[in-house]
Amino acid sequence: MPLELLTVACLSDNYAFLLHDAATGRTALVDAPEAAPIRAALDAHGWTLSDILLTHHHDDHVAGLAELRDGARVIGAAADAHRLPPLDLAVAPGDPLEVLGERVEVIDVPGHTVGHMAFHFPGSRMAFTADSLMAMGCGRLFEGTPEQMWDSLRKLRDLPGQTLICSGHEYTETNARFALTIEPDNAALRDRAAAIARARAEGHPTVPSRLSEERATNPFLRADAPELQRAMGFDGQDAAKVFAEIRGRKDRF
Repeated sequence: MPLELLTVACLSDNYAFLLHDAATGRTALVDAPEAAPIRAALDAHGWTLSDILLTHHHDDHVAGLAELRDGARVIGAAADAHRLPPLDLAVAPGDPLEVLGERVEVIDVPGHTVGHMAFHFPGSRMAFTADSLMAMGCGRLFEGTPEQMWDSLRKLRDLPGQTLICSGHEYTETNARFALTIEPDNAALRDRAAAIARARAEGHPTVPSRLSEERATNPFLRADAPELQRAMGFDGQDAAKVFAEIRGRKDRF
């Protein structure tokens, strides 16, 4: 039975995610931007944290941890343990990991930071990608290279299309406006941008999103798509270079 997913809005535009196993009553948290809204969500459902997974070290993903851990097992990247809060379990890509009774794939996704990790729950068809793959976008390259981020995004793109992409911020409307400057004739993109604008006007979140939809509309996943390269005038170019151009344009958008 898939785990129950609850998306929790934090700070001005962050998201945290609660996963609940009804069979055991256990609950896991992915990232801890702010304690108060996460605690309120736990209390409203009568849930207690058993596990906390951290995707990367940035303060807007870990600042609430100290107030929330209270005996929960804290899991994060072994390679980044020196700048994460204290970990109970340090993991590396490919390590066996089980959370709430479900196998979890630990995926190395450098680019936004060099130690960024994503967590894929194949049984529940969810991937927690934080600031690597985002709804209609990807994170800024604060530490990694375009080549690293493009490789990371291809790893995530290869997950099953029905996977829910649980990313870290509500940036989707701006990302969609930018995407239309890259591929204005993409009909699926135009339709999605309109749906996103309606959702935000009504105060609805746009995260999580479906990977199949990201593949069709997210320019950062489409740097090797011939139609996107033609739209940019980059026919036949190396995909990593096309990705770097897209990322540079977004940084200036």
